Parts: sequence; C-alpha cells; structure tokens
Amino acid sequence: MAESLPLEMLTYILSFLPLSDQKEASLVSWAWYRAAQNALRESLGLRGICCISLTNVDGSPASYQVLQSVAYHLGPHLQSLSLGGGSPTEASFVALILGCPALCVLDLSGCNSLFTSGTLLAQPEMAQSVRQALSGLRELNLAGLRDLADLSFNRLSSCAPSLERLSLAYCHLTFELGPVRGSISPQDSSPSQFSFRNLLRFVQERAGRLRALDLSGTGLPPEALQALGQVAGLQLQELSLHSCRDLSTEAVATLCFQQPGLTSLDLSGCSELTDGALLAVSRGLRHLRRLSLGKLQRLTDAGCTALGGLRELQSLNMAECCLVRGRELAQALGSVHGAPSQLACLSLAHCSSLKDASVLSMIPALGLSLRVLDLSSCVALTNRTLQAICTYLTHLSVLRLAWCRELCDWGLLGLEEPLQGTQPRPELEHQASGTKDPCPEPQGPSLLMLRALQELDLTACSKLTDASLAKVLQFPQLRQLSLSLLPELTDKGLLAVAGGCPSLEHLALSHCTRVSDKGWAQAASSWPRLQHLNLSSCSQLTEQTLDAIGQACRQLRVLDVAMCPGINMAAIRRFQAQLPQVSCVQSRFVGGADLTLTL
Repeated sequence: MAESLPLEMLTYILSFLPLSDQKEASLVSWAWYRAAQNALRESLGLRGICCISLTNVDGSPASYQVLQSVAYHLGPHLQSLSLGGGSPTEASFVALILGCPALCVLDLSGCNSLFTSGTLLAQPEMAQSVRQALSGLRELNLAGLRDLADLSFNRLSSCAPSLERLSLAYCHLTFELGPVRGSISPQDSSPSQFSFRNLLRFVQERAGRLRALDLSGTGLPPEALQALGQVAGLQLQELSLHSCRDLSTEAVATLCFQQPGLTSLDLSGCSELTDGALLAVSRGLRHLRRLSLGKLQRLTDAGCTALGGLRELQSLNMAECCLVRGRELAQALGSVHGAPSQLACLSLAHCSSLKDASVLSMIPALGLSLRVLDLSSCVALTNRTLQAICTYLTHLSVLRLAWCRELCDWGLLGLEEPLQGTQPRPELEHQASGTKDPCPEPQGPSLLMLRALQELDLTACSKLTDASLAKVLQFPQLRQLSLSLLPELTDKGLLAVAGGCPSLEHLALSHCTRVSDKGWAQAASSWPRLQHLNLSSCSQLTEQTLDAIGQACRQLRVLDVAMCPGINMAAIRRFQAQLPQVSCVQSRFVGGADLTLTL
C-alpha cells in the first residue's frame, strides 16, 4: 500500500524517522529510496546539522564532490568539522572551509596531505578569505602531523585569531638545548621543522585567550614545560602531557605553582614521576576536575593519600599503577571531609595489586555519582566486589571487568557464595538436555540491578557460563558488549543476549568456540543496529553466519573474522558485495605465518 502513496507524502512520513532508519527505509524499493533521499536532504536543512565527521576523504573526484555537497548543504550551520585521518587536497580543503563560516571546532589530525608541500595558505588572498571564515574558530586539532612545520603552523594559526584550544599531540617538535630566553621573532620560523621556540612564541602571543593545550607524545623536557608555565598572562585550564617521559616531579611541582587554575591534567605515561608529583597536584590544583595518572609505575599508596584534597574531582584515571594496593586510595575517596563526592569516572584497570578489601571500602563512598568504572585486569578481585558494585553503584552506565577471572555465575546472579569445600550449586551445573530450565533466577544484588548500563565488558571472565549470562544480560539500552574469551558461551547464551540486548552497536565474541552457525541464524535478526562485530577465532562459524549477518545487520561497518577456518576469502568477497561499506578483517596461514588482511 505504501508503494501507491505520492512521493511527497512518503517523504513526509519518512522525515519523522531517525537518520539511521531513513537509510534502512531507502533499501525497500526505488520509490522508498527517492523518498528517503528527499527526507534526508530536508532533514539536514531543517535540523541544522552542526557537527559532522568525514572519514576516508582523499584527493579523488568523488571526495571532492562530497566536500562540495557538505559545504553547500551544511556549511552555513556547521560548527564542528572533523577530517581526521583523511588526505584531502589543499584546494578541496580551502573550498570546504570557505563554505563553513560558523566553525568553532576543526579536526585535522593525521591530515598530512595538507602539510607535506608546505604551501598551504601561502597565497595572501586565499589566507585572508580563510581567516574570515575561521574568525570564530575556538578549537584546532593538529595531532599526529609528521610534516607540520613552523611556517605552515603559523599560516594556519594566524587564520584563527579566536583560538582557545590547541592539540599538537604526537607532532614532531624540536627543542633547543637549555631554557628558552629572550624574544622570539616570526622570522626565525622554519619551513621544514616544527620548533618549540616557534610554539612558545605562539603561546606568548595568545596567552590571554589560550585555555587548553595538548602536547602529549612530543618529548617535552622539564625546562620547556617550565618555559610554558611561566608565560606572562597564560591561564591554562586543560593541559595534556601524556607520554612525555622526560618530565620530572620537580617540573610538575613548578607547573602546579605556575598554573593553579588547571581543571584538567593528564600525566599518564610520564614514567619518571613519583608520589611527590601527586602531592604537588593536590596542594597546587585545588579546582582540578579531571586527573589522569595512568602508567605511573613509581606511584605508590603513599601518594594516593593526597587525593583527599581534590574535592572537585570528577574523573580519575590510575590505570596500570601497579604498586597501588588501594587501601590509602579507599581512605582518600572515603574521607568524610575530603571525598570527591562528584566523582563520575574512575579507572583502576591493570592495578594488579588491588584487593577486594580495598575496593569494598571504596565503593560505598563513591555513591550515586559514579557513571564509569573500569576494573579490567584487576585479577585478584572476586564476586564480592561485583556484588558490592551491584548494591551501591546502580547508576553506572559503563562497567569494565575484563580479565577478572575469579568472577563466577553465582556472583552475577546475586547468590550467596558456596562454602569452601562444598560441591558447586546443582542449579548452576550445565545441562545439555532436559526440558526444565537449570538456571536459577537472579537473587540479591545481581547484575540486573545496573539498569542504566550502556557498556559492559566481561572479556576473559572464563568461569562465566550460559547459566548466568542468559539470566542477567537483559539491558535494552546496552550499546556495547564484550563476551570474548568465554569458552562456555554457547548458542543458548547467544540467543538470550540477542533477546535481552537488542540495541547493541558493538559486540565482541572473539574466541567463543562453542557459538555456531545455528545460533547466529536466529540471533542476527535481533541486532539491526550492529556496527562493529568481532568474531575472530570462532572456529565453528562458516559462511552461513556471514549470510545471516549480511541479511539482518545492514548498518554493519566493521567485521572481524580473523582465524575463522570455516570462512574463506571467497565468502568474504561475496559478503562485501552485499554490504560494500563493511571493512572485513580476515587472517590466513601463508607458508606457516599468519597473514592478516583488511578488505
């Protein structure tokens, strides 16, 4: 009946659908395709799309046409534009920018094609036009540009007089020996390398406006950090120094004195830092909201006591701090007067010394504010920690417990722990046959208490089976799920997950060797929104699973079937002919070696 509707009416009906569903509707017939295209064009204009990310842009005529269309249809309203990782031509980039006069955020990370020749914006007339278009630009991301030089940076940055946030992460910076002194002239700019001296000149000129700076992975030495921190008028709010391995505790202490207004600081991977750095942060940065201390191998429990002074802290990352056992951290977070009651994100991943006792004393203090908790690879944690999470942290949206191998079915179900030396609960024993459901119903603080979950990672929790997974994985809002490396997951568990988590967009089932074609034939239809799927090393799967996925999961973008012996190259090519937008990963053994191909 819908086929007989006038195109205008069908267009009007489809305009009420989300963009992803409009795309699905366009596959019904040619009439629906035309109506969906009309609805898409109208919705883009009516909704005033203000943020767009373009991937895989290159120098081809097709990419040029896409950029032209974006500039024409969306440009006047566009506020955020990302070309990250692409390779557009200079001409197409300039044409796009000139069509986007309202830009506030521009991401050119990894776009080396724009900077290789060194001629970007070399013509004064063109530079003046771009300057007018970028007059309101507040944020610029130039991360990962290997060919960035002083001249090209100066030309581009001069076109953005209102810049407040700048990322130069993992750009190649050259540093002078010893501290930088004296005035710095633009005439000293190099056409072939990007120097810290030139960057310092930029910071001095923009000190009154610059609020965020990312110099991660640039090899920043202590004297350069000191020179930055003491720039007159500079009042940074956010600073990222991830993997600046030469920084010292003394340099960080000086920075905290120079820039007391910092609200976000990333010192992850600065391997020379000790407990003194955390003490300096606590004393000098009283308004800090986000702190990242991952991979600080010399940080100990003694340093964690300082965290109690950061009362406005909202996000804390201490992943891979292997010496942290958690007792002092729990005391700092649980302190009545100094607890960061607003803490929303906590990562203690790979803190292998962390024990149940410390986490159990910490969890009640975190309360209802916590939304993200990452305890991945905290291998000593048990079901006691999980049940405490389910009792006190019921507002969690992200929970990561990968490689917590002590987690068992009874823990997920909220059952009491079996007495040591007794036989396992008979209701949890796997039964291959029988009409009666052997799985008990969840009781007490089960995983079902976390109704707001949108991401769950149970990778390598190898003691878990269908007995619990089939009962507790009932999350209609869940978007991302990893059950990789669960040897006891079968088709029964797969079907239960499909019924309980219909909104999944990312699913990882790598090394689930008991999942078969039969399970996927029934489960695939439950996941129409699936975009990323990892089935690597699922040894029972064949091209029949590919057929089921190809018919049901039309929004798929990435499929990993590496080391699936039942899926050959011919099957992959047929699948991609059906869904050409999908990137497939497959591995083959060639001459005794493993060859991974991305198609």
